[in-house]
Amino acid sequence: MKVERETKVWTMREGDGPAAEKAIAEAAGLLRQGGTVAFPTETVYGLGADAANTAAVERVFAAKGRPSDNPLIVHIADRSQLEGIVLPYGEIARKLMERFWPGPLTLVLPARPGAVSPRVTAGLDTVALRMPSHPIALRLIAAAGCPVAAPSANRSGRPSPTRAEHVRDDLAGRIDGLVDGGAADVGLESTVVEIDDGRIRVLRPGGVTPEALRQAAGCEVELDESLRAPLDPQFGEAGAASGAPRSPGMKYAHYAPRGEMVLVAGEPEAVRRYIEAQEAAARLAGRRTGVLTYDERAAGFRADAVLTLGSEARLEAAAHRLYDALREFDRLGVERIWAEACDPAGIGLALMNRLAKAAGNRIVRV
Repeated sequence: MKVERETKVWTMREGDGPAAEKAIAEAAGLLRQGGTVAFPTETVYGLGADAANTAAVERVFAAKGRPSDNPLIVHIADRSQLEGIVLPYGEIARKLMERFWPGPLTLVLPARPGAVSPRVTAGLDTVALRMPSHPIALRLIAAAGCPVAAPSANRSGRPSPTRAEHVRDDLAGRIDGLVDGGAADVGLESTVVEIDDGRIRVLRPGGVTPEALRQAAGCEVELDESLRAPLDPQFGEAGAASGAPRSPGMKYAHYAPRGEMVLVAGEPEAVRRYIEAQEAAARLAGRRTGVLTYDERAAGFRADAVLTLGSEARLEAAAHRLYDALREFDRLGVERIWAEACDPAGIGLALMNRLAKAAGNRIVRV
């Protein structure tokens, strides 16, 4: 595709008045006309297109360089839109919607035939749906008058964008518009779940934790096998999952900085010693090095770039900072990166998932 197109940028914040209304109207008009528009959500920035317009959806895949068998999440502004997109669903799904919508939860539900482009579902008989809580996202989708298919607004495989400048770095000239609404709040993509035989299965962890799902629905919650493997002490480097992915983020490498990254798990002192030795050897070999750590241990590392995710006691804040840090390594030209693992409880499950994928499942246990 041509990359010389002009990307229209609207800078707005909630409550901007007439200027904001004009920006929303123009961006929504682009979506209705088959254009591609990046916009903020509470998780990360999304790259939107009319979910029923196959040509528009194909422009999203082309702009991102996204594999064709990777399904997209459809965003809605009101639950009244569900009837036209999905077949009847059960009580568990209803409970989750009531508790977490609007918010960072995506439900994989049976798709109504022909309701969205087959490029959105990647040929599956299900569709992934969510209602974002970001006010700009909700206003844009409502004004467009159509469900909006929107993966993260970055080149495929790169760290997801939590700021408008990240979108510009990856996609300027490749998309039609960008609504700059400031920084995303959560900083990690939505939790994706499917419901099978009265149980919730987490396909991708995110801001809504398994514990919160269990409490809301009152049923068993399990992790997909693809999520359990990296948490297993016997797990080592592995390739991508085989077969058609049932949701975004399951099969392909994601979130990766340009430098080679390794995730290191174990007791803090053992992790520090391992990273110190590996980093020193890489520096002697003339490689620019980086360490991704936490405030509690940042002073113990001597790499060219030591970046912290904040306190290990506040993993919500760490999750929010992750993609900024990975892009900062790129800006600094870091070639080798070692990242400390975290406790996979609560939001730590999502953080570990993104770290493992950013490392291409290169995990060392010491």
